[in-house]
Amino acid sequence: MALGEEFLSELRMRIDIENLISSYVVLKRRGKTLVGLCPFHNEKTPSFTVYPESQSFYCFGCGSGGDAVTFLRKIENLDYIDAVKALADKAGMTMPDEGGYDKTISDKRRRILEANRAAARYFHSCLMAPEGREALEYLLRRGLTKKTIASFGLGFAPNSWHSLIDHMRSLGFTRQELVSANLANESIKNDRKNVYDNFRNRLMFPVIDIRGNVVAFGGRVLDDSKPKYINTSDTLVYKKGQGIFALNLAKNGNSDRKLILAEGYMDVIALHQAGFTNAVACLGTALTKEQAGIIARYADEVILSYDNDGAGQAAATRAIQIFSKTGIKIRVLSLSGGKDPDEIIKNHGPERFRALLQGAANDTEYKILKARNKYDVSTDDGKVSFLNEATDVLSFISNSIEREVYASRLSGELNISKDAILREAERKYKANRRKSEKVQFRQIQKEALPTNDPINPDRAKSPLGAKAEDVLLATIMKNPDFLEKIDDIQPEEFITSFNARVFSFLRDRIKQNLPLDLSYFSGSFTPEEMGRIALLQTMSFTVSNTVAECSDCIKTIRREKANMIKVDPAAASDEEFLKLFQNKTKDT
Repeated sequence: MALGEEFLSELRMRIDIENLISSYVVLKRRGKTLVGLCPFHNEKTPSFTVYPESQSFYCFGCGSGGDAVTFLRKIENLDYIDAVKALADKAGMTMPDEGGYDKTISDKRRRILEANRAAARYFHSCLMAPEGREALEYLLRRGLTKKTIASFGLGFAPNSWHSLIDHMRSLGFTRQELVSANLANESIKNDRKNVYDNFRNRLMFPVIDIRGNVVAFGGRVLDDSKPKYINTSDTLVYKKGQGIFALNLAKNGNSDRKLILAEGYMDVIALHQAGFTNAVACLGTALTKEQAGIIARYADEVILSYDNDGAGQAAATRAIQIFSKTGIKIRVLSLSGGKDPDEIIKNHGPERFRALLQGAANDTEYKILKARNKYDVSTDDGKVSFLNEATDVLSFISNSIEREVYASRLSGELNISKDAILREAERKYKANRRKSEKVQFRQIQKEALPTNDPINPDRAKSPLGAKAEDVLLATIMKNPDFLEKIDDIQPEEFITSFNARVFSFLRDRIKQNLPLDLSYFSGSFTPEEMGRIALLQTMSFTVSNTVAECSDCIKTIRREKANMIKVDPAAASDEEFLKLFQNKTKDT
């Protein structure tokens, strides 16, 4: 074990997985379990289940599962030791001596975070020094106060190839640590490796996670040179497709669980300064499913506040599609009086923006308005074209009352029969549902195929044998005393290498009379593998849990393994022939 049994046992007793997960997911009790929308994939119907009795969780939609450590690893992108440390801190426990576990990755993460924090201080000091005067004046011209600049830790990267490196080296950071943090880049010239600052002559925006760690930076030019922005690449502490700027502040500023999603750093900062402290922005890329999932943990409603230009409207349309799969309520801000929130607040004041927020359209209204703007509805052709698109929009609304409300509105505006609009919307709704069901069925088929199993790819060799292994493992997990009552099957007899590893782990712990809770698995298996082990645990509630079933599973495993051996008995060696003979006789 990487960590001591006593330590893990006490940690498990002190950490309540229900309390831990409920700080990220809205859970509702269902008998002895709790359910909610999975934070690891987009879904509208809750399939994420928490089992307080076993201190575990499992999602029947995406297969994520495990213990409290596994959950924290996945939700916060932590390695094993860092997740354990975080839980230990929460429980008021001290980590055991360093000699008890491999902390290489943990140390690298810690050093990157330390380097980022030191770099943020350096960039801020440069902004306030003579060399940063131009950048500071730029921010002041944009209307930011020095208090706001300090609150967001804004800074300036000097126009130098090595100024940051030299400063960081003086603090004891190595060149490789700076490269790992993406604060520096490497190039090879004439067989020599050169290291230089990644950010040069740029206004710097530190990206801070919800725990207060500086995990990344965005660097903006002060002129029209390209690229306009340079952002930190993926590191051990940061994944670009998951980063959300100012969420560390906004999560405390949305008591009504609403977030404003803007396009850029400056929009968000201007909104916060104007009192809209629930504003955030995605980082370095268009909105991703992962970012939408993170936002859904902290908000029940998102107001999209994208720029008025074509790119902004396209981004809003994409965001609506992504958020629609999370179950979160969406409204879209129609910006007037400026191209972006920063300009509106600067020209018209916070009250104008507040009024726009109150009048923001929901996603259906936004789509209908967008369709209306494309056609001249004073003409018959324009009216038909618009209604064709409008009924497309209504066809994705599952609530019949909601469809009728919009149909009534369209009927009154265009003098068209409400029943005709509803019939067309209903026809399209049914067609969409049939199409969706077909897509869903194909997806289920695809996921059920034994070849589509990254955790246990050996299932393709023998689905029946792999199923028998699953049942055997599930039964032993719930009934460890069965191990002494069944045939002495060995790990090497298993068909799938993953199940063989799980069996070895189970057998060793049972022989040492050690508990089999999932918290003891998470140090030896990846978070993805923990999901599969959690599934095995849930299977124990559906199998017969008898010694006889275990014996049947072992016979099936051995028979399937024997059938896989493509050996000509006449040409086989004595050892191969004996093994083939033994496998066949064990099934009789």
